[in-house]
Amino acid sequence: MSVMDASAPTHIAHRDNHTHRDVNGGWLRPAVFGAMDGLVSNLALMTGVAGGAVAQQTIVLTGLAGLAAGAFSMAAGEYTSVASQRELVLAELDIERAELRKHPKDELDELAALYESRGVEPELARKVAEQLSADPEQALEIHAREELGIDPSDLPSPTVAAVSSFGSFALGALLPLLPYLLGASALWPAVLLALVGLFGCGAVVARVTARSWWFSGLRQLALGGAAAGVTYLLGALFGTVVG
Repeated sequence: MSVMDASAPTHIAHRDNHTHRDVNGGWLRPAVFGAMDGLVSNLALMTGVAGGAVAQQTIVLTGLAGLAAGAFSMAAGEYTSVASQRELVLAELDIERAELRKHPKDELDELAALYESRGVEPELARKVAEQLSADPEQALEIHAREELGIDPSDLPSPTVAAVSSFGSFALGALLPLLPYLLGASALWPAVLLALVGLFGCGAVVARVTARSWWFSGLRQLALGGAAAGVTYLLGALFGTVVG
């Protein structure tokens, strides 16, 4: 970290030294958590089946089925949820657009009052509201941001959400399968690779949190390892009972 030069103009010092994390996570957060979800769920599924002392082919088939089912389920769920959210936002925007068309003065007064409530002098608040309301589309965007807390120009895409969820989940779910697909005949290489992947995912998550990379990595390693351990014991228990 560089030290702020006290002699530098404030705006230059702020530009060069003042930065923030991406608190929304951008693409990183959903991608990493999607991969982590696929990794934990498929690892737990495979270890649960392996605990029942089944054949290697059964474990591999279970892992492939878990990968496909989970990825398609995630994609469908994400598409539906984002599409529904988008449709709701568009409906609210239509309502706001109609209000701006039918009651422009009331909407202008509302916007001016909003700026006044934030400390802007009444006369200036009125002028700002009038200037922003001169363009209908700009007025709609301002009202949407201030009243609904949304950006009309940055609505999420259901297709992008579905494809990214499918890909990230499938990638995570593939990790415990890789050793088997490459010729391994025992469970431990799959578990070892999956645990390394869990630590890596947890460490990457630290980029969008205030935690250190090793804390996030170890936490996810512990949680994923516990899930795999419990399902293995359950598989061994029920495998014995059923057998």
